[in-house]
Amino acid sequence: MRLRPDSAVSEAANRSWWDSDAGDYHDEHAAFLGVDTASGEFVWCPEGLHEGDVGLLGDVADRDVLEIGCGSAPCARWLRSRGARSVGLDVSAGMLARGRVAGRDDASPVPLVQAGAEHLPFADASFDIACSAFGAVPFVADSAGVMAEVARVLRPGGRWVFAVNHPMRWIFPDDPGPAGLTVAIPYFDRSPYVEVGDDGTVTYVEHHRTIGDRVREIRAAGLVLDDLVEPEWPEHLDREWGQWSPLRGQYFPGTAIFCCRKPT
Repeated sequence: MRLRPDSAVSEAANRSWWDSDAGDYHDEHAAFLGVDTASGEFVWCPEGLHEGDVGLLGDVADRDVLEIGCGSAPCARWLRSRGARSVGLDVSAGMLARGRVAGRDDASPVPLVQAGAEHLPFADASFDIACSAFGAVPFVADSAGVMAEVARVLRPGGRWVFAVNHPMRWIFPDDPGPAGLTVAIPYFDRSPYVEVGDDGTVTYVEHHRTIGDRVREIRAAGLVLDDLVEPEWPEHLDREWGQWSPLRGQYFPGTAIFCCRKPT
């Protein structure tokens, strides 16, 4: 029988995981994500899709923008450099601490808030835009609750754009090589991926939802889905990132970006 950690267990496990992994994660990925550049960067996914090229958030100048699951906040910093009043939120103090180091010389530092995505500590209608680049959404037990919370803090007409690992990736082994091209898990098995320590404590959780699940969660929150972006693997990119690789990128998408809005 597979474990099914609830919201509290999932949040505690992932907070601890990212606190302890912050150093190694940035040793491997900081340069690709632009963490230490002068104004950060906004990279949506391992395929390298950049917000400056695709403009999924629209014009951010003079907009209140919330980044959910911001990590070390390179995206929030990049948005602020484009004129946004951005705020970064993350469950991990370790990741936020790395973000404060990266932004210590910024003329206008991004406010960073430690909190879980299922209970956003902001008033109703506080933001014009919310975004998440592989942050929070796959790691929470109640992703429908996240959609409802985002709808609550958005102003009418506001945008909500979030990137997650493509749901079809769930059926393949977490391997960037040939072994990762063979189906191993049913797409409709929504049991989360769980890692457990020697003492039985849950140390990491990632939750699976199908494409249909995501659409229904968005609609149940009163939001409208305008687009679903599936970035193709660029020919020039030969970098592997965990399960993402040029080999797998030839055959199926690694990322799904849901572009939503709150009706006026």
